[in-house]
Amino acid sequence: MDRPATLNATFVRQIKRPGRYGDGRGGYGLSLLVKTTTNGRMSKTWSQRYYVNGKPVMIGLGAFPIVSLAEARAKALENRRAVEQGRDPRGHGAVTFEQAAEKVIALHAPNWRDQRREHTWRSSLERFAYPRLATRPVADITAADILAVVAPIWADRRETARKLLGRIRAVLRWAMAEGLRDDDPTAAVTAALPKNGNVVEHHRALPANQVRGAVATVRASGAHWATKAAFELIALCGVRSGEARLATWAEVDFDAAVWTIDGSRTKTSAAQRIPLSRRAVEVLRDAHDRTGGDGYVFPGPTGRPLSDAAASSLLRGLGIDGTVHGLRSTLRSWCAEEGVPRDLSELLLGHVVAGVEGAYQRSDLLERRREVLERWAEYVAVNP
Repeated sequence: MDRPATLNATFVRQIKRPGRYGDGRGGYGLSLLVKTTTNGRMSKTWSQRYYVNGKPVMIGLGAFPIVSLAEARAKALENRRAVEQGRDPRGHGAVTFEQAAEKVIALHAPNWRDQRREHTWRSSLERFAYPRLATRPVADITAADILAVVAPIWADRRETARKLLGRIRAVLRWAMAEGLRDDDPTAAVTAALPKNGNVVEHHRALPANQVRGAVATVRASGAHWATKAAFELIALCGVRSGEARLATWAEVDFDAAVWTIDGSRTKTSAAQRIPLSRRAVEVLRDAHDRTGGDGYVFPGPTGRPLSDAAASSLLRGLGIDGTVHGLRSTLRSWCAEEGVPRDLSELLLGHVVAGVEGAYQRSDLLERRREVLERWAEYVAVNP
């Protein structure tokens, strides 16, 4: 399709070849960006280039066909008049990075199974990105801006920096989808950052021979009974914190000594059966007596589920040098030392066994896992 000197409605509607197409003389810096998205669909967005204090500015004017050629031209003319009058067309109406980030969080939050994600997203952006980017128009964020945010923590807090960069990327890609900008500069930032010296932040894990002492210390503390019981069950079963904190009595079968975690609460989205050792059953029966067997297994003082910070704060206060999540690593290491087969160890932790091994592994090996967890319970046993 021939490219006209000045855009027309037919060309805008029919053009499918990726590229940027200017509106020609008198277009006031208006252009149409045509590109193919990652899902193979065609995207057409309007943008306008102008200068403020001698610096080029690119502003998005919306997506076609929601914004027609005539409407885009009208917006471009209005913006050009503002520039001639000494005003920045973005004014107070420009979408800032913080506003865009809040839009992204609101968009994704309903699909996050772990409610902590919203807090961690907002917390990391507030701590590291907002001091420099919060009030900047999202259309103006450059690779240099992002590098200035991420580079200072890249060496010492690599995993935190990597997640932060991913969140910034999500915000900028939302802005692209909204027609507020044309590019995502985070790829250039990734290329500029050093690749060596990658530091992965692991959860601190207690050595296996210290778990018994940790359980005894927690049990003897003055913490709420549910916090202490949840910690011990996590240590005995190797489950994730949220899986224990949000457990309900409907999931527990005392007769079969099995706790079934619904797929909506597991990381793999598949239901998981947890074989209960004799000590785990004792912990749960005590909780049953305290709660009457109704609602949550480990309710907090207000009757709501325990907070994610409850057990972690308790460990810090007691001087225990490990994390709740780290207990899973402790169990995995103990299994390796005890010669427990890899596939069995992975199933104990609720992991998906990948590759050929996983393709042929259709059983959850419940009774074999029960034997291992019974041995583990005996290893970390503390007299009630």
